[in-house]
Amino acid sequence: ATPPGPGPPPLPAPAATSRPVPRPIPPPDPALQEAGRHGMLPRIGADGRTSIRAYGRAFDRSDTRPRIGIVVADIGLSASTTEDAIRRLPPAVALAVSPYALRPGQAAERARERGIETLVAIPLEPIGYPLNDPGDRALLTGRPIADNLDQLDWSLARFQGYVGAIGVVAGMRGERFAALPEAIGAVQEALFRRGLLYVDPRPGAPSPARAWGRGVDIVLDEPARTRHEIDRRLAELEQVARDRGTALGLAGAPTPVLVDGIAAWAAGLDQRGLVLAPVSALIRRPEAPAGDPPSIRPVSAP
Repeated sequence: ATPPGPGPPPLPAPAATSRPVPRPIPPPDPALQEAGRHGMLPRIGADGRTSIRAYGRAFDRSDTRPRIGIVVADIGLSASTTEDAIRRLPPAVALAVSPYALRPGQAAERARERGIETLVAIPLEPIGYPLNDPGDRALLTGRPIADNLDQLDWSLARFQGYVGAIGVVAGMRGERFAALPEAIGAVQEALFRRGLLYVDPRPGAPSPARAWGRGVDIVLDEPARTRHEIDRRLAELEQVARDRGTALGLAGAPTPVLVDGIAAWAAGLDQRGLVLAPVSALIRRPEAPAGDPPSIRPVSAP
């Protein structure tokens, strides 16, 4: 509405059907990068800044409504589905870019332009390996930790400007690798030291012990493949948020039916008394890794 009283005429109001103007996420900051064997890697800045803060979507943390977050994975593998997801999904939905994408940096840049948080997907050894094959850059239980950390660096160097990582690729969630505390702990601690969060993609998994992050509550599209099934999973996610205060859902791929379902569901979320929140607003504090000086820790809860 036009404010009363004298003054310059107001700017034209957007049409009721138009989308809010996006608030872009800043481009990759050289101060938060360092050179590695496979390319540029995230680092904590000299001033204590982390990627979680630098590339996190703005969110009103005083909002007391139950919070729901969603991560959509396998971004970048298909140009058409990636563009559709970036264009149509609510900007509070996080996108996990596949390290196997041909141009992962391009997909991440487009997402940042819309104010969408990005994660890098980390391929981890799943149940059923090698029949279930997460690719030639996967972290495997039979490899030494040093080799797995080198593979982790390869994934982290594929593009820049993301808040963290998630252990899911092509619907595989790395259950076998994550079952080894020493192996997954080394990965989480490496992410922590780089100022990154970690999302555990296994439903019901505890929050990461060695990194800022949390576990997923519900997988939205496995085995759900129809709109009715996806709607039912989204309703379950709402109930988890009402019961616990927060909930995090995961979708394995940006299929048209999934994008349709999330877009329609999110349009009425405010009226149902809930709020869609970025992943960075849902993460939890880790246990302090032994021997870490306070200077490398994020200056406060992201």
